[in-house]
Amino acid sequence: MRLIIMLATLLASTGALAHKPSDSYLTLNADAKTLTGQWDIALRDLDYAIGLDINDDGDITWAELRVRKQAIHAYAFTRLQLSANQQRCSITPGDLLVDEHSDGHYAVLLFQASCPTQAKQFALVYSLFFDFDSQHRGLLTLATGGRTATHIFSPEQDHYGFKRYAEVSPWQSMLNFAHEGMWHIWVGFDHILFLLSLLLPSALIREHSSWRLKTGYASIFKDVLAVVTSFTLAHSITLSLTALHVIALPARWVESAIAASVVLAALNNIYPFLANHRAWFAFGFGLIHGMGIAGVLLDMGLPDNQRFISLLGFNLGVEAGQLAVVALALPAIACLSRQPSYPARIMKLGSAGIAMIAAFWFLQRALDLPLNILELL
Repeated sequence: MRLIIMLATLLASTGALAHKPSDSYLTLNADAKTLTGQWDIALRDLDYAIGLDINDDGDITWAELRVRKQAIHAYAFTRLQLSANQQRCSITPGDLLVDEHSDGHYAVLLFQASCPTQAKQFALVYSLFFDFDSQHRGLLTLATGGRTATHIFSPEQDHYGFKRYAEVSPWQSMLNFAHEGMWHIWVGFDHILFLLSLLLPSALIREHSSWRLKTGYASIFKDVLAVVTSFTLAHSITLSLTALHVIALPARWVESAIAASVVLAALNNIYPFLANHRAWFAFGFGLIHGMGIAGVLLDMGLPDNQRFISLLGFNLGVEAGQLAVVALALPAIACLSRQPSYPARIMKLGSAGIAMIAAFWFLQRALDLPLNILELL
């Protein structure tokens, strides 16, 4: 019984990691005389903050949203400030709609902002959900001067200044998307666990139904290079094709397949079935991971005038974030692998934990189960 409780607690704590981290999508058009905007906020986040499910039946209906319309507007727009020439702009909420993003349904808040005439210097202050979720990000898309700019709001960067009709340089656009790509891979726990599962046996070789320690760091580096390069090449291909709307699969299928890939990669370390062909496995499932990573770009949208430079920046950010993970994990794996107990205990126990977490993710995503496993017990 104690083991069951411990397992349930572990899975409950990983429930929030089963989906991509909290974000909202703020679109602002500063080209017209009156600034107009659209703010997409996840219903699950609003429900947590102010309560939308009035009858507590687990479903948020359109009728419940309409009842809570004023509360939604009051909560959101007190956490978004727009000023022009250091004078506060007046934000007027408009219609409340609903839209579907890659990770669920979002409330769509339309609004207008009245600012001092002839103002050219603007500033946005964003603080939505930061009081209880430090990982929340606000993704801004700004249309001004016939150009599109992007910015990512975080607790550390909650201010953004811009000039009306100012042109955003391609270099700045690439940097903005590189930052988003790096952040996305760091909080993409399923991608990290998939890569980590493939790296755990990198210091070992499978011979005669047993693991043997490799001699020399050159062979370890060669193995890691093959796995990481295969994964990188594969997800870069499908990330780009998905972001450019060349290919598309239902998000639920993609996210479920990603969770399944983590389970298989971890189980291979316990019951080896890939022999020494993990690089091909990394490439095959890397194609699926790329479509998952592209989800944030589909929600955010690439600027029409800088699509390819922005996509390049996002890809480079993902690779930089991935290399940082490898740089942190590899020395630890190389050191631990020198322990006699590494193959039988350390690697297998770690892989078993990863497999359980990923199996839980798979069930949540495939069957659309509650985030909290304790609700099922």
